[in-house]
Amino acid sequence: MTQSIEVNERTQHRPVVLSGIQPSGRLTLGNYLGAIKNWLPLSEHYDCHYMLADLHTITVRQDPVVLREHCYEFLALYIACGLDPAQNVLFVQSHVAAHAQLAWVLNCYTQMGELARMTQFKDKSAKHADNINVGLYDYPALMAADILLYQASEVPVGGDQKQHLELTRDIAERFNNLYGKVFTVPEPMIPPVGARIMGLQEPTAKMSKSDNAETNSIYLLDPVDKVVRKLRRAVTDSEAVVRAGDDKPGVTNLMSILSACTGESFAAIEARFAGQGYGPFKQAVADAVVAILEPMQARYKDIREDTAGLRRVLREGAEAARTKADATLARVHEVLGLLPQ
Repeated sequence: MTQSIEVNERTQHRPVVLSGIQPSGRLTLGNYLGAIKNWLPLSEHYDCHYMLADLHTITVRQDPVVLREHCYEFLALYIACGLDPAQNVLFVQSHVAAHAQLAWVLNCYTQMGELARMTQFKDKSAKHADNINVGLYDYPALMAADILLYQASEVPVGGDQKQHLELTRDIAERFNNLYGKVFTVPEPMIPPVGARIMGLQEPTAKMSKSDNAETNSIYLLDPVDKVVRKLRRAVTDSEAVVRAGDDKPGVTNLMSILSACTGESFAAIEARFAGQGYGPFKQAVADAVVAILEPMQARYKDIREDTAGLRRVLREGAEAARTKADATLARVHEVLGLLPQ
């Protein structure tokens, strides 16, 4: 592994950012452009914690062998995308026991009606009708614990997780009103561009790492020739005009991808492809995506081969995460009147 894997001592005075991705499915271009890419510069000003949310993953049945491999794969991709373990705390959720411990406490300060209103529970219940388990229902309480343990001031979230963050804020404020300022009440950090990359064949729905339609998503480990084919076949419309608009979801999505890859504004993209139709436009999108994926995949190969190095990153990341998490949990136990260990 060519990257440094030592975790430096963090300052205690910088605001904390926490985010994570479930290690299921395959990481997509949407995960990179909508989340990971936006995480990269944050370590300059924030104490950044990024976790593999494996406890959230098991609300749906997982193959144990595949889940373990995905944890290593996702961590290697995090690093290959530019998340330096020396500047960011990278860890697995289940390696920090305080997540589950605080989740139980927060269960006692979360109302049944609040959980029943969660859109994601309704959607996943419909999708997994044969396995509507308590963990699926209680997912937001664990997510609140994830965030509040680290006193995170800001949480990078997509629009689909904003409802859960709002509930986290409600739980934190409810607890603080009873016991004093125990938790930092987090604010959402939603990037204006690339926050929600949509499917190539279904541009009205978010690109998903668990999509059953292979052509709907671009995966970070897709061969580049496959990436080009997928983009050439992406849904557009019959107008053959490159412009953004609610009436052009496919074209707008491709413009979002190009803008997030190159930094070009929508206005600049529209001007560049005026009168050219979709052929040159799609090729430019493909070129921009390949320019990101090729070096990333080369770095990934070297990193993933060093399993011992990845384990060291996770061990050191868990140790750093526990320092903050255990301090918060001890404070929670104190205000509740639970006996200290």
